[in-house]
Amino acid sequence: MHEAKTRLSELVQNVERGDEVVICRNGKPVARLSPAAPARGRRNLEHDPALRPILAPGYDPAEPLSEDEWPEECR
Repeated sequence: MHEAKTRLSELVQNVERGDEVVICRNGKPVARLSPAAPARGRRNLEHDPALRPILAPGYDPAEPLSEDEWPEECR
């Protein structure tokens, strides 16, 4: 365990190269360092037509809600 602490940077470099590192305490494995899963690509949600809201005809989002349009718990 002490050796792993003193050589952590080197161990992480090995993992970055694709190796797997097992850390032992008193000769028994207690932890495993392995490469992280590759990050998934981010979707550009701003221009995704599937996420574009569909507003009712005549709906004005700037118009305040009437009393009966508010959810019961918010009145």
